[in-house]
Amino acid sequence: MTDTARGHTGPSEFLPKLFTVWREGYGLAQLRADALAGLTVAIVALPLSMAIAIASGVGPERGLYTAIVGGFLVSLLGGSRYQIGGPAGAFIVLVSACVMAIGVQGLILATILSGLILIAAGLLRLGTYIRYIPYPVTVGFTAGIAVIIFASQLREMFGLTLPGSEPGEIVAKVEALWAARGSVTWAAVAVAALTAAVILALRRARPHWPGMLIAVALASVVAAVLALPVATIGSRFGALPQMLLTPALPDLSLWREALPWAVSFALLGAIESLLSAVVADGMSGSRHRSNAELVAQGVANIGSGLFGGFCVTGTIARTATNVRAGSRGPVSGMLHSLFLLAFLVIAAPLAAYVPLAALAGVLAVVAWGMAERHEFAALLKSSRGDALVVLATFLLVVFRDLTEGIVVGFALAGLVFIKRMSETAGMRPREEAPQAVRADRVVYHLEGPYFFGAAAQLGGVLDRIAEAPRALVLEMSGVPLVDSSGAWGMHSLAARAQRRGGRLYLVGLKPELRRQLEAQGLHEPEVRFSASLAEVDAALDAQPGGESA
Repeated sequence: MTDTARGHTGPSEFLPKLFTVWREGYGLAQLRADALAGLTVAIVALPLSMAIAIASGVGPERGLYTAIVGGFLVSLLGGSRYQIGGPAGAFIVLVSACVMAIGVQGLILATILSGLILIAAGLLRLGTYIRYIPYPVTVGFTAGIAVIIFASQLREMFGLTLPGSEPGEIVAKVEALWAARGSVTWAAVAVAALTAAVILALRRARPHWPGMLIAVALASVVAAVLALPVATIGSRFGALPQMLLTPALPDLSLWREALPWAVSFALLGAIESLLSAVVADGMSGSRHRSNAELVAQGVANIGSGLFGGFCVTGTIARTATNVRAGSRGPVSGMLHSLFLLAFLVIAAPLAAYVPLAALAGVLAVVAWGMAERHEFAALLKSSRGDALVVLATFLLVVFRDLTEGIVVGFALAGLVFIKRMSETAGMRPREEAPQAVRADRVVYHLEGPYFFGAAAQLGGVLDRIAEAPRALVLEMSGVPLVDSSGAWGMHSLAARAQRRGGRLYLVGLKPELRRQLEAQGLHEPEVRFSASLAEVDAALDAQPGGESA
């Protein structure tokens, strides 16, 4: 639950988390931890930023400008402790289409305009509501983006030569690539395969090593030593500049053409950044300020555009890396940008030797990780309504348009919600005051269907409990159904209870409802299913430190 949702409205909801960290006390130990985390994230961001830029139809240096300037401002001003900003794979399709339509100058202007839109959205407190986007929509959208990213890398992975420019629409793209199959460069296939294999192998054997950077470096050395006939950053784009561009405004006369793109960038950026902040919250136990995050993303997009970069958003993979690397707060994100700047100044000439097929291998692995295959399959098995929403969103994103996929998916989720509500005779979720029967457990009664809106409210239950109970009990005998977003919310609540030394108990579930939750991945021992409150008490008494002891 965001700060606004907990009732903290006013200027404090726009306060950057950096100030919160400073107020809590920040010393040399925290700086060392943030420096190590920032270096770790920079090593991940370096090849990824260049790969995303190239896939988006611009030079690799613009990906670095985006990560350096945009990433620094996101961490400096953002409402999340651990958010890492930069270019994101989700934007590849939009950015490449924008460049084809109105050129790089139009892209930069659209980026700046999207920043203004995001600032306005934050100041209007719209970030509070973006979190209500249903879970099947986000899964379908992310899976669709993964397919598009993978398809966009087929040309470089196979070293294909096309007679003209590569089509943007996926069916036409695949047809053009298939027609050019006779031009396959097997050296490029080998480089891409080597890169992907090294990344995946290191993830399994040495998960804390910078697999992407090691794989790209190894592929570059192999290609150079063996003189493989593969395109490189240097052969395609020339030498990278060794300094940031001087800040400048783009051609403002393109504003009419840029505005529709700016709206799409702002919508996608808001969703992506807040999803990333939620992921960071789930991993760390912190709570982000959604509206402060939107304002920061807006400022970061303006800054990125002024320095020649493109769209900035919160990046889930790099943010998760930041948390796992031991970050203590936003300083790690700021340092990650400074480390990238140091690379640009000192080692930019080395990038000329990087094969484009290696970067395509990096993005292929990224796309595979983004696909959320297990979540997608679980939604297909969950219910007809959820299956309809996730499939419609996925297919529209892949074959039509990103924004259209989100809008239609959200509308379908609303219709499914209305249908389910009509089938439950108008019952509504209702939270009652906790019954302090025992000091080591807290009981909440749920009544009526448990949907994605109720899931957002339930997320703040532990925030309102002063003492950490050994058992958080949800009495659910009056709950007729739980949708996938509700089940996902229970996953999150169970993880948060466990971090506080407790466990989530679900009591009084109807057999069919338990089967539905288990089909969506909610199993013991993550949660405990109990027939009655007495059974919970008996389990607590049997544990060391139980009341009967």
